[in-house]
Amino acid sequence: MNARAALFDLYGDHLRTRGGRAPVAALVRLLAPLGVAAPAVRTAVSRMVRQGWLEPVRLDVGPGYALTSRAVRRLDDSAARIYRTSETGWDGTWHLAVTRLPAERSRRDRLKAGMTFLGFAQLDDATWIGPRWSEEVDSLLEAEGVRAERFTARHDGDSVGLIRGTWDVEGLGRAYGRWLVDARRLVPEAGDDKPQEERDETAFAARSRLVHEWRKFLFLDPGLPRALLPADWPGDEAADFFDAESERLRPPATRFVDRCLDLRPEEPRHP
Repeated sequence: MNARAALFDLYGDHLRTRGGRAPVAALVRLLAPLGVAAPAVRTAVSRMVRQGWLEPVRLDVGPGYALTSRAVRRLDDSAARIYRTSETGWDGTWHLAVTRLPAERSRRDRLKAGMTFLGFAQLDDATWIGPRWSEEVDSLLEAEGVRAERFTARHDGDSVGLIRGTWDVEGLGRAYGRWLVDARRLVPEAGDDKPQEERDETAFAARSRLVHEWRKFLFLDPGLPRALLPADWPGDEAADFFDAESERLRPPATRFVDRCLDLRPEEPRHP
């Protein structure tokens, strides 16, 4: 697993609810079960500091790193999409942004990657469409120095045909099917014959890999309205499996994280 991606997963899935900070030594211990070596952890941390995702802090147990406000916004938005905690019924409104494309190719590439991550697709070179707006769109446009006019609209036509012509719905469905096959191989049985600490570490590693693979759909699935998707949408079965298995593995994974952070059960956690 890529060290930088593993750190994003770790902070988003476990450390965000523990104050969003951790000592360096704990980060190394936590990523070891995922096959990430200490030098790779430190290199990834340095890179994330340069990119504005982490900032160094001094903790009681030594040097550590905390999430920046930018990272907190990104992880909270990602968590809502991963666990679908903020899903509401779609009211038929589409959100559009008409941009003035930057001249530099690197900025255009970053704009496209960012808008795609946030669930938008291009109708043409300058016009983006998505089923919902995100505050991060404004931050992205500002960071890249891109001006945009924003509109909301209702589609007067074949909306199913619109999304199939704009997004690769069939390809996304196949990706969910492949994920489900692979995910069923990822999650271990309970393994009650092993010591508790070993079971906890195994559960942490399995859950981390499960979340890591599921998180990739943030870049693939724009969160299209369910009413416009096929009745037998593969994403439904995949989501049900992810919800059940991630929740089953959560308690032992949490125990492993607590041990690595040297937290006692009676110690309060930061919200």
